[in-house]
Amino acid sequence: MQIYEIHIRAFAGTDAALALQEPLARLLCPVEDHVGPCEVPWGFTLGDARGPDAPECDLVLGIFASAEKAAEVRDRVRAFVGEAHPTDLREAVTDTFDELAEQYRIEQGGD
Repeated sequence: MQIYEIHIRAFAGTDAALALQEPLARLLCPVEDHVGPCEVPWGFTLGDARGPDAPECDLVLGIFASAEKAAEVRDRVRAFVGEAHPTDLREAVTDTFDELAEQYRIEQGGD
């Protein structure tokens, strides 16, 4: 298990990227107020697609999962957003989503 990032690219701007957060949240977690932890801990952030002066941005979905589960989530996201927003799966290289591993440990009753 480790932290992965799914980069969803080619949004015309921040508002367009942010508008997709809630629909993707419901894709990952259809019942918002469910009992118990989510199967895959997740979170969002924004990323620059081409640099600070570019109008495009990425929506970055962080997940804590096995490699197989991460690929499955990427495929679900890719099918949901379609070809307009290319997606790719990467191992996390920053500490942006470090809290997901801690969240998983706590929710699974670990020490």
